[in-house]
Amino acid sequence: MSTAPQTPSSSKKLHYAWVIVFSGMLTLFCCMGLGRFALGMLLPSMGESLQLSYSEMGFIGTGNFIGYLVSVFLCGKMITRLGERKTIVTGLILISVSMLIVSLSEQLWLIILMYFITGIGSGAANITAMTLVAHWFTQKYRGRAAGYMIVGNGSGIMASGLLIPWLNSEWADIGWRIGWAAFAIVIALLTVFIGLLIRNKPQQLSIEPLGTDPADSTINAAAHPMSDKPSRLIAHIGAIYFVFGFTYVIYATFIVTTLVTEYGFSEAKAGLLWTAIGVLSVFSGALFGWVSDHFGRKTGLITVYSIQTVSYLLVALSPGEFGLLLSMFLFGLTAFSIPAIIAALVSDMLPATEAGKVFGYVTFFFGVGQIAGPTLAGYMAELSGTFASGYLLAALLTLSGIVLTSFLKYKSSTQA
Repeated sequence: MSTAPQTPSSSKKLHYAWVIVFSGMLTLFCCMGLGRFALGMLLPSMGESLQLSYSEMGFIGTGNFIGYLVSVFLCGKMITRLGERKTIVTGLILISVSMLIVSLSEQLWLIILMYFITGIGSGAANITAMTLVAHWFTQKYRGRAAGYMIVGNGSGIMASGLLIPWLNSEWADIGWRIGWAAFAIVIALLTVFIGLLIRNKPQQLSIEPLGTDPADSTINAAAHPMSDKPSRLIAHIGAIYFVFGFTYVIYATFIVTTLVTEYGFSEAKAGLLWTAIGVLSVFSGALFGWVSDHFGRKTGLITVYSIQTVSYLLVALSPGEFGLLLSMFLFGLTAFSIPAIIAALVSDMLPATEAGKVFGYVTFFFGVGQIAGPTLAGYMAELSGTFASGYLLAALLTLSGIVLTSFLKYKSSTQA
């Protein structure tokens, strides 16, 4: 019998690439699901307890996004020096410690500082985990693999939507503090498990990336599409990613506050709807990752931005409860699909050794969008007394994302 190393084509045994996807999903559950998206559920009670204005609530989110942006500049060096696994673990430790300190904080400046550190950890863990697909999967599977990882985002939304209203009902003014502390402890425990699972590259286990066949060596040796005018292409992809960073964060940060303060929803009902978004978003990355694998990255991006434009317009135009529910359904359906498609797009266009660095570059644009989005939306809400103008701005930006994507000149290294 042959003793050659097992590959997907020679064995029905589970390929370790799927273990990497599972560990990536847990990583995103910690760094994005709990480390970032739980904020939207925590803000109403946190703001009431600390007597924060809309702008001050926006500053908390902005501090996190600035930290995320800082991590873009650090991540490439960290991966080079530490490797993927240690970079992810370091990021998760930063998140856990800083969130625990937030739970004990009384001063706004300390909360913003600690959530800034959370942002640094989130960026390091998220960017690194997403670029693992370039090492562990061939182009055929990258969209789906990245999409499955993003299940962690929606799972975190579900957890916060169920837990935070219950904590607030049981412990009133300190419920949000218990929530921050509980999430910090969960992240600390999962960090140990994630560290045990992750391997940087398939070569460490003497296996090939999932989907490899003998023809791949010829394909991978060919010139990569980004070698032609890379700076211009990176900027173009970055501009498309900026749109997502700017727009989704307005919705994710303020939709629960909008439901409670502008539409009179109880916090419990708003929490259930936030949980529903989480349930839907669990499938968003995998669904549209699959679309991009089968119909092309451009088609996937344009489809998502079209759906999100309708979602933002619905909530901006005060459509009544049915319109709000439809808006939340459409947002949840597409919530986290753009990062999966962008990660797959970059991985298609570069060797695996370069994909992480370039994904960091385009994430810079995404990070700038995240800083601008909640700050501007919070300021506009302060002036007008409603978040409608912020949602309308988000819709205009997603329309521009459709235009930008339509002009993207992209051909993967496997397309002749």
